[in-house]
Amino acid sequence: MSAIAADTVGALSPKTRLIVAAERTRLPRRVWVGISIVAVYVLAAVFAPLIAPYDPLAQDVVNSLAAPSAAHWLGTDELGRDVLSRLIHASRIDLLVGFLGAALPAALGTFLGAVAGFRGGWLDGVIMRISDIVQAFPTYILIIALVFALGPGVTSILVAFTLIAWVSYARLIRTEVLRERGLDYVSAARASGLSGRRTLWRHVFPNSVGQTLVYLPSDIVGATLGLAALSFLGLGIQAPTPEWGAMIAAGQPYIREQWWLSTVPGLVVVGFGLGLSLVGEGIEEWTRK
Repeated sequence: MSAIAADTVGALSPKTRLIVAAERTRLPRRVWVGISIVAVYVLAAVFAPLIAPYDPLAQDVVNSLAAPSAAHWLGTDELGRDVLSRLIHASRIDLLVGFLGAALPAALGTFLGAVAGFRGGWLDGVIMRISDIVQAFPTYILIIALVFALGPGVTSILVAFTLIAWVSYARLIRTEVLRERGLDYVSAARASGLSGRRTLWRHVFPNSVGQTLVYLPSDIVGATLGLAALSFLGLGIQAPTPEWGAMIAAGQPYIREQWWLSTVPGLVVVGFGLGLSLVGEGIEEWTRK
């Protein structure tokens, strides 16, 4: 807060100051809208066995490629499986990989970036050179190569995402830590006898992690889209496990007659991404207050 703004707030009545403080700490409406959208997806994933009308793996070839009806709200696929049930159950694997695919590299990159920015020297140089090497490769080609080498499955996908996506978090937090490290309160903390580790994690890190939190929702979207892309190419979650990207790929041959087989899973992915985008944009707006 600038000196002028501080003087202005100080001149207000106590009640008005409370209102101003509440406005500054209140999350924007778009955050709550985004949280509501994401909450619907999370609840669908948690309670999938209870709310899905059919077994997502149950086949009924007699009623394959059936149009949406009262019995099957989104129709059936080429093997007669209920599309709605598969969409609901697919949220369990897609959300799991989406959240972990962003959280794991965020934790690793934030730790390495904070240490590199605060310690500096040869350690900073080593971490940054490794990040340069990782960034030198095209992201999706490197992910595909790692998944191909490790084999398809959730574990290999998460390992690939972590080994690649940590770089963005490391560079982001390093920049913030470098800025904070030169401020007076850090010098005061060191002069008072606090160790470097305590100064970093108790004082510098809490003031530097804001941009990481802003970036995290968009990275969850990226991890979810990455999983969908890998599954679309046949390198992600393998059949018959339901997954949004695999469902889009399976419905592609029937796009002219049964367009909903690919369109609806695509819209589900878009809705999830929209919710997280609103959360990220709202948090960024809130941090600028």
